This record gives sequence, structure tokens and C-alpha cells, in this order.
Amino acid sequence: MTYRILILDDETAIRRSLSLALSPHYHVKTAGTVEEGRQLLQQDRFDVCLLDLCIGADNGIDVLREFKCAYPNLVVIMITAFGSIHSSVEAMRAGAFSYLTKPLDLDELFVMLEQAAAYRRLVDQVEYLSTELENRYQLGEIVGRSPQMQTVYKQIERLKEVDSCVIVTGESGTGKELVARALHFNGKRRSQRFVEVNCAAIPEGLLEEEMFGHAKGSFTGAVGSRRGKFEYANHGTLFLDEIGDLSLPLQAKLLRVLQQKEITPIGSNEKIPVDVRVISATNRNIRELVEAGGFRQDLFYRLGVIELKIPPLRERKQDIPLLISHFIKRGNKEMGKEIQGISPEAQKRMIAYQYPGNVRELANAIEYAMVFCDRPVIGVEDLPAQISDPGFGGSPRSDGGSLAGMPLWEVEKRAIEETLRCCAGNIRRTAEALQISDKGLRNKIKEYGIRWKEEEL
Repeated sequence: MTYRILILDDETAIRRSLSLALSPHYHVKTAGTVEEGRQLLQQDRFDVCLLDLCIGADNGIDVLREFKCAYPNLVVIMITAFGSIHSSVEAMRAGAFSYLTKPLDLDELFVMLEQAAAYRRLVDQVEYLSTELENRYQLGEIVGRSPQMQTVYKQIERLKEVDSCVIVTGESGTGKELVARALHFNGKRRSQRFVEVNCAAIPEGLLEEEMFGHAKGSFTGAVGSRRGKFEYANHGTLFLDEIGDLSLPLQAKLLRVLQQKEITPIGSNEKIPVDVRVISATNRNIRELVEAGGFRQDLFYRLGVIELKIPPLRERKQDIPLLISHFIKRGNKEMGKEIQGISPEAQKRMIAYQYPGNVRELANAIEYAMVFCDRPVIGVEDLPAQISDPGFGGSPRSDGGSLAGMPLWEVEKRAIEETLRCCAGNIRRTAEALQISDKGLRNKIKEYGIRWKEEEL
């Protein structure tokens, strides 16, 4: 990328010499008056402005303020023959990136411009990521127009600005984390951190340290203190995913933190106040867990001040065409493809499917189809086997017998054989349908001695 530099100086010799020195490395334009500079800034985009402190009768500091107000991301380097501590401090306060004095040292100038370019890249990246973050977690990322989803949108709208604990419930793959992020990034804590803890993915012995942190020397290898997720999320949102898998001892400690709004790191006597909004999620029936003694009732009431239930995809099938279009657009962007849509028959098959994995499974199915599709429109033959074949996995056993009492290995063997048959021997599609790796499927075929043509293995 060639950076664009505007030189604004009333001395013709300075403009020419700087332009001559910088042009081989940058795109350079010059202006001898403030009005010329204004016009160039309106006509073109500049990354850096080399601005003289005195431009005829105009004060460079006033011009600096004007430019920074109109173009906040413009990096301005002040240059003057009248360097002084007072003018440099004033320029920095007004928004200048740096300050150089005439006669300019070209080596010093090039170093300064490289630093300014690096700073501009950082500013642009932060701006881009902030915009992407806002766009990604607006309600537009949660796709659906069904009455069930309209209810979800209304709940998000009501809950986004409050600090009450929310528990998001729903089957696996329904988009619980997306809802949690929408609550955060559309609410008053959006400028603070959103921190996620998957309570099922972290071993119990490490989860307490992950959540509350530890003090230096609290255990062997603790050479320094470490902030836990609660402290890291201070003033933001902590998302506790799979909260139903939290052990009872940790449930008691979590309840104490929620009640007292302070944490105590492992090995420390210091209590650290925390201001965190807690959003939790689970695909389990928490009320049944409470009745069975697997989840504390008092913690459930504390976490579940408000319950936001996400409907499974099979209960809002009118949203499937919208979701298909959404994931095709996203796939085109990520894969560099130009898939225009899906054939009517393929869409019919996708709507008919029940989606035990919900939206996540639909997204994976579209990604799968886009990988194998070499035409502008996705067809039935591009879909995963469990969707493309209406009878896949749902036909009765050929011998009419029951699976009850059959050894597990025999059940698994028959499942592989029937799936291979439905997928016409395609190993990749069979593995996808059985939700195992290609290598794992090949190993199972060999283990059970399933007869199959060697070239198809």
C-alpha cells in the first residue's frame, strides 16, 4: 500500500525539495495555502499531512485543529523553523502526531513517516474491527422472521440495557452465544469486554482458577499472579456457556461471587470488587437438574432472573430459506466463490430435514455443499447425505428386527453399512453423515471387516 502524503507549506523551495525526496516512496501532493490544502483534502484521501506552523497569515495550530476535526484519522506532523517547547506542546495537545524543526533531517523524517504509517495502519485496523464487531453482533446476525424469532428480538431489545442476569436456554446449535453477544454488543456495556467461559470444556480442577485467577506462589508453578475471567471482564459481560455442567462446589463459589460482587483469587486473602453482567447458557433442562439435586436452586434463581429461550430450527422452518441465503453470502465471502443460490428441489430437501443440530447443522450443510458445488446453483447432489436422501437413516432394518439386545458393535457396523449404501460408497459423505472423520470411518470399516471395493476406501 502506497501512503498518501499532503505537504502544506508556504515556501515553494521546501515543498519542491520534500516532494522530490518523498515521491519515490509515497504518493505526494503539495499545497502552498490553507485553502489549497482544504481543497486537496476534500478531493482525495490522505494518510499523513506535513503541516507548517506558519502558513502566510494563518496559524498552523488553528489549521491543525480544523483538519483533525474534519479528518480525525489524518496523521499530522508539524514542521517549522521556529521550534520551541511551547509550540510543540501546544501542537501535541491539538492532535499532532509529532513535531519536527527545519532544516529537516531526511533520515529523521523517513523514520517519523514510517512510525506515522504504522500508527495509521493501527487506527484503520481498530476502526475496521470495531465496525465489524458492531455489524456482526447486531440483530442482523441472528437470522429469522418467524413469530418465534420476533419474540426473541423483542426480549433482546428489552434486556440489552439492563444488568440483570439472563440465562439463555435452547438446544445445541440454536445460537445461544449469538444471542448473548447481541445482548452485550447492543447494550450499555458494549465498549467493555465480552468474555466467554465454557464450563464444559475446561477440566473441573482448572475451572476455578480460570474464573477467579490465582496469586503468585499459590501453587507449584505459579510464578506470577493471574487474573481470572471475572476480573478480566470487569465492567463488561461474562458469558458462562454450558452452565449446567458446573460442579456443585463451584456452583457455591459462583453464587457467593454473584451475591457479594467480589472475587478472591486462589491463594490470596485479597477481595477484589467486580462489576460484571453475567449471561449464562445451557442446552440442558436446568429445572430438572435442580429437582435431581445436580444444580443449586438458589444459584438457578440468581442466574435465571430472566430466561430467554431460543426455539429449535424445526419449530421455525419458515426461516430456513433466509438462513440458506445468509450462509451462502457468508460462504461466498469466506471462500471467494460466487454461488448464486440453491435449486428449488435442494431447498425443498433442506426444509424437509429436521435438523437435530439446529442452525449450526444447517450452516455446516451449506458449507459442505459450497465446497463440492462447481456450478452457480447448489443442487441436491451437493448436499450432505442425511439431507439429500429423504430415506437416509430413517428406513427400518431390512430384516425387520429390533435393535434391542443387539451388541453395540453390531449396531455400529450396520449403521456404517447402511450409510455407505445410502451414500453410494462415498467415504467423505458417509463420514460427514456419521459425524466422524474420514480416517475414523476407514478404521471402522477395517475393524468390522465390512466388504467394500478397495478403490473406494
